Amino acid sequence: MKKKMLFVLVIGAVLFAVFGRGVFSRKEGVNYDMAPVERRDISSFVTAIGNVSAVTTVEVGTQVSGTIREIYADYNSIVNKGQIIALIDPTTFEAQVEQAKANLMQAKAGLQRAQATLADAKRNLDRQKMLWERDLIARSDLDSAQTNYDLAVAGVSEADANVLQAQASLKKVETDLGYTRIYSPVDGIVVSRDVDAGQTVAASFQTPTLFTIAQDLTKMQIETNVDEADIGNVREGLEVTFTVDAYPNAVFSGRIKQVRIASSVVENVVTYPVIIDVSNPDLMLKPGMTANVTIITDKKENVLAVPSAAFRYRPSAYEGELLRGRVLWVLEEGRPLPVQVETGITDGAYVEIKSDDLKEGDRVIIGEEAGSTKGRASARRFPF
Repeated sequence: MKKKMLFVLVIGAVLFAVFGRGVFSRKEGVNYDMAPVERRDISSFVTAIGNVSAVTTVEVGTQVSGTIREIYADYNSIVNKGQIIALIDPTTFEAQVEQAKANLMQAKAGLQRAQATLADAKRNLDRQKMLWERDLIARSDLDSAQTNYDLAVAGVSEADANVLQAQASLKKVETDLGYTRIYSPVDGIVVSRDVDAGQTVAASFQTPTLFTIAQDLTKMQIETNVDEADIGNVREGLEVTFTVDAYPNAVFSGRIKQVRIASSVVENVVTYPVIIDVSNPDLMLKPGMTANVTIITDKKENVLAVPSAAFRYRPSAYEGELLRGRVLWVLEEGRPLPVQVETGITDGAYVEIKSDDLKEGDRVIIGEEAGSTKGRASARRFPF
């Protein structure tokens, strides 16, 4: 009986040595990386890539065909509204104006002749009526006089129409002559010039673009696209920060002006256009620059927070009940203990803690490193 009891005790001791330390060990020889629960300012954000552009860009073209004689503005030229920036050779148009003036004079002369003919026909008709009343002429003579009068009236109408047509033709060629002088429609800076002196331009159904003028480069905008998964957190008025490759150490700011409803689909990815207003007083930003945009969707100050790494930590062995949801781990008597928490916003590095399960100054586990203690037996671990 004593031998049997001794055998049971020996077997129990062996089983405890093999299995018990893995489940109930105080984790001696394991170094835990800890982080404090502390108060911080946290901002959640959405990132996107866009392009810087002028708020208002005007394309200046030509409405007449011809050869460019002079160029008065170049890239980066500052121009004022109404300033001449190019001249198309006006020689042909000046000749057309002179021809139209001559045609108008001829039409006016024709009108005078028609009016004189009408006056003569009117006098003749009156005489024929008087003679007819006295039975001195035949009815056919009166009818002939009436016909001549009617033709004279029509002749005056036709001559008057010819004058109006000649006036319209003159106005058109004078307008075309004016189009040979190309003016800036706005105050701004020339950002593109697509024509040279001596080049022939042709006005067709699509007006050719000669210059592109940015109206005010001190006020810029960024056109970007936000993924459909993030667009629900983006709204007009939100603060934006961004960087450009030209100034990698500079951080610029802006504000969302517009979130457009119409979506676009590229490679099965749905995005929505977002327009951001940007101030550019020192003209550092140039049209076309690529902007790495960070849209701040929420911001909280002085809230309890822990590193995001704390939510990724899982102990190598744990004998208690597993918790669902967002879980942090703290040390209690040297053992990892789970704490379920309610979280708020995150900036990627830190997460807001909204529940009262933890307080400022508490420490949470963010990682562990197994060490070795001389003379300690290896513990068997059971990951969950």
